[in-house]
Amino acid sequence: MATSIQPLPIEVVNLMAAGETIDAPAAVVREAIDNAIDAGATRLAVALWLDRGCIRISDNGGGMTREDLLCAAAPHSTSKIRDRPDLFAIRSLGFRGEALHSLAQLSQLTIASRVANQAGWQATYNPTGEVRVCETVPIAPGTIVTVDQLFGSWPARRDSLPSIAQQLRAIQTTIHNAALCHPAVAWTVYRDDRLWFALSPGDSVRHLLPQILRQVRSSDLQSVDWVADLPPDVSIAPDPSQPAPADQSRIEVTLALPDRLHRARPDWVRVAVNGRMADVPEIEQAIFASFGRTLPRGRFPISLVHLHLPPQCIDWNRAPDKRKLYLQPIDHWQAQVQAAIAQAFALPNTDSEPATQAYAIARTAKLLRAAEQRPTYQTATASPDQPPTDPEPLGELGHGERLGGPLRAIAQVHNTYIVAEHPGGLWLVEQHIAHERVLFEQLRDRWQILPLDSPVVLHDFSEPERDLLVAIGLEIDPFGDRCWLVRSLPAPLVDRPDAIAALRELAQTNNLEAAQVAVACRTAVRNGQPLTLGEMQDLLDRWQRTQNPRTCPHGRPIHLSLEESSLARFFRRHWVIGKSHGI
Repeated sequence: MATSIQPLPIEVVNLMAAGETIDAPAAVVREAIDNAIDAGATRLAVALWLDRGCIRISDNGGGMTREDLLCAAAPHSTSKIRDRPDLFAIRSLGFRGEALHSLAQLSQLTIASRVANQAGWQATYNPTGEVRVCETVPIAPGTIVTVDQLFGSWPARRDSLPSIAQQLRAIQTTIHNAALCHPAVAWTVYRDDRLWFALSPGDSVRHLLPQILRQVRSSDLQSVDWVADLPPDVSIAPDPSQPAPADQSRIEVTLALPDRLHRARPDWVRVAVNGRMADVPEIEQAIFASFGRTLPRGRFPISLVHLHLPPQCIDWNRAPDKRKLYLQPIDHWQAQVQAAIAQAFALPNTDSEPATQAYAIARTAKLLRAAEQRPTYQTATASPDQPPTDPEPLGELGHGERLGGPLRAIAQVHNTYIVAEHPGGLWLVEQHIAHERVLFEQLRDRWQILPLDSPVVLHDFSEPERDLLVAIGLEIDPFGDRCWLVRSLPAPLVDRPDAIAALRELAQTNNLEAAQVAVACRTAVRNGQPLTLGEMQDLLDRWQRTQNPRTCPHGRPIHLSLEESSLARFFRRHWVIGKSHGI
């Protein structure tokens, strides 16, 4: 792609959606950031003096020559695209060539820039985008954009601005969004000549997000770089100047693990497409659906999904706001996003990541401190000659390979927790909620209503409650005043003696999924119930095959990991005392 700035042909301009309006200081920052990142900047400094409408953005990007500066603020002048086909193959954040021209109209615009190994130049523009003065200036390679007296000649727009505090929040959000999309960029932001905040660069969103959300730790996050399948009707022609085809179709997912962190509001589900935060409601819906029945009631996920897609799959020219776009075909990308999130939910492998170990160390330390003050646990273990085969089945489910590496059941603590040996240490698994997760996914995939040989009579049951049971597939006939004959039940409840209590519980649910959760909870193995070694192993195997093994359908964490590194640290195995001491 050529780098010089040139006016776009009129036929290309006529194809564009109307340009974005500079309506607030945050819009100024956004447009300058887009240009800086397009120029390859790895360091940006933003300085704000909002009381006098002044903003300065400095970067270390490729810079502009004197010839580029002379036409940079002309209408529809850009180095990003050249002709009609380029408009449908956008690879940059900016492409319409309107931002600098709009800033020249709304403020006193000055741009200083220098290309490496050349002299630096500074240009000042009039409201039409023409250069008033262009002179040499000693600066480092890069670009400095200064906007002064923003909306000075537009009093109606200036007076309609929100408060300074609201403007600052909008600017901070703009910078945070750009940083999350480009984690390798370093940011420093000044407010009235004082450092406001800074973001250090990293190799992934896991480094950036804890700097933005203070309650988040890197160990709370899971990242997956998913190689996405292309739609059947899309092919990528080899282009030596562009990334390899596989790199052009991948999905980066960073999410807070549902058993560790969530929020009270649905305000941290973000979607980015090719380096820009985007409004794609269909992808957001897919994200929320993927977190279904993994979080406690009233809690919402923290998730950033960044789609890196070939330009053929994106229509950036949908609307004046470049955050609004079309993904084609949207149902294909929804499925790919859900597959990537499912991979992120997987249990940790044998070789735990350092962040996972750090989290395990913190949790283990608390557990061991509490254990030191209590009597020794009494455990129920199987006899050495007891065969671990042919257990009584705890429910059937199979989603493929077990996640997290092999687990070997070795004991049961208080008839509640299964102690399992893992290649990386020990795991404690709460048996009831692990089985509840297994049964819920089984019921969700294969919801069966079976006829009863003898109907169940429900007394003192209202008609609205009966309607809720009918809505989940049960066959119910009237049998007198507030009495009903139930002729069918969900398969797990058919032979249970507490079927009537279960029906009353189901009548309090408001949809099929809630009914499936209720059935799973009621039929799962109870805490306090002894299990044989074979039954424990069977449960662990089935739990590891579930799609969302980290939490139960109510959002409770299922397992506690006691990693070998945590145990070694607690027992001071790094101490060197002597061979005679058995170390």
